[in-house]
Amino acid sequence: MPPYYLTTPIYYVNDAPHVGTAYTTVNGDALARWHRLVGDDVTFLTGTDEHGAKIVEAAEAHGMSPQAWTDQTSARFIEAWERLDISNDDFIRTTEPRHYAVVQEFLQRIYDNGFIELGQYTGLYCVSCEDYYTPDQLVDGLCPVHGRAVIEMREDNYFFKLSAFEQPLLDYYDSHPDFVRPIPKRNEALGFIRGGLNDVSITRTSMKWGVPVPWDDGHVFYVWYDALINYLTAASYGSDPVRFDALWGAAHHLIGKDILKFHCVWWPAMCLAAGIAPPAEIFVHGYLLMEGQKLGKTLIQSGVVGEGDGARSLKITEVSPLALADEFGVDPLRYHLLRDISLGSDGDFSYEGIVARYNADLANNLGNLVSRVATVVHSKCGGVGPACDPDAALAGPVAEVLAAAGAAWDRWAPQDALEATWRLIGAANAELETTEPWKMDPGPEVESILGNALEVLRIVAILISPAMPSTSAEIWRRIGLGADLSAVRVPGHAAWGGYGGGGGVVKGDPLFPRRKS
Repeated sequence: MPPYYLTTPIYYVNDAPHVGTAYTTVNGDALARWHRLVGDDVTFLTGTDEHGAKIVEAAEAHGMSPQAWTDQTSARFIEAWERLDISNDDFIRTTEPRHYAVVQEFLQRIYDNGFIELGQYTGLYCVSCEDYYTPDQLVDGLCPVHGRAVIEMREDNYFFKLSAFEQPLLDYYDSHPDFVRPIPKRNEALGFIRGGLNDVSITRTSMKWGVPVPWDDGHVFYVWYDALINYLTAASYGSDPVRFDALWGAAHHLIGKDILKFHCVWWPAMCLAAGIAPPAEIFVHGYLLMEGQKLGKTLIQSGVVGEGDGARSLKITEVSPLALADEFGVDPLRYHLLRDISLGSDGDFSYEGIVARYNADLANNLGNLVSRVATVVHSKCGGVGPACDPDAALAGPVAEVLAAAGAAWDRWAPQDALEATWRLIGAANAELETTEPWKMDPGPEVESILGNALEVLRIVAILISPAMPSTSAEIWRRIGLGADLSAVRVPGHAAWGGYGGGGGVVKGDPLFPRRKS
């Protein structure tokens, strides 16, 4: 089993999870589940980022210590991912002792290699971004991302000599054409590098909430240089060389485009400075938008979309992933986040969009197929599933869908993989509409039609399992195969001909009762 190390960003704990963080995490989870399905030895990591000025600010606003605040808020992420059926193998918190040890060891190595030096920094700092801006980058004197006032900072800092890595990074990108994907995001990262790299501040003396600098206890590490190293901590950097070598050679980061510079420029430079290779691949996804605005904590906290006369209030169900899961179900929410938005692009999110996708794909197509087949099996075959026909016409479309879905997952395109799977559902529904087995007398012909429909449902259950694990298991149970798909692997188990018949087919309530718009 080849290793596959997949990571999401670690999420900042100055507030609760929102639909934007759920979007990233659900996509990461579906990709991890797919790689398990093809037989990879997956390690899937997510977690929380718990240091920095924003955390101190949020904790003080709630009358709590930073540690108490991070304990409380990190627990909300753990709860959210459990509710959304996220199958992470590790959950890292940057306040853990294991992470402190790795941060200090890794950055000590960069310091010993001569790429960190003391200097004085004066700059315009946005607390929300945890980043500095030049005056020209501000919009009306405010942070261009958050629209809040910046703070002029002046203090002694240690600097990472990022400028020394302009050419090494260009050389690395040239020799690793798939390092950053999709191509527009790769070109954006190259644009940052070619535009010239300045040395960057990596420590603070103005606060104490952070990982102490091992060679100068008056400083703590700046949040990004602490946070990025979480990927090494979970891969056992410095403690288990064999495990680290295996995982780090198979490391794949899934990130949002707002943190592209940190991951695609700073992070590979840090790795090169420490004498290790950068991760194998970084995939950059777009924003989840609501009426043109990025979904995030600011939007949730304000509860408003738009400005001035065009502003309107939001319902909580439009921004809370757990409220949406309560209203629609976990799997329908996961399906919407995976199906409606191409992972590398920006995409619109709306309550109305979830309802439309739910009714069209889940209630009318998949749910209807499951219900229809079970009903006719009971009326024509005594509730016992007949075997499929090994030479059925549907075998051809199945082979095409398997190939298309596999290729789509491999290129980080869950949307395309699910679209291909729904083509198969459509073909099975069309076959039933044409043959109308409910009008036939019991016998070999109707058994062949229904066996083929059950075989399609078996294959569909496998193909949707990365996106909709609970629904997959329920279909598996209803067609008489139990409820455990853990031993199933593709492509072998998804090839046509696996439904041998003889099992009891279960009728049940509609999987997806149709919803009013």
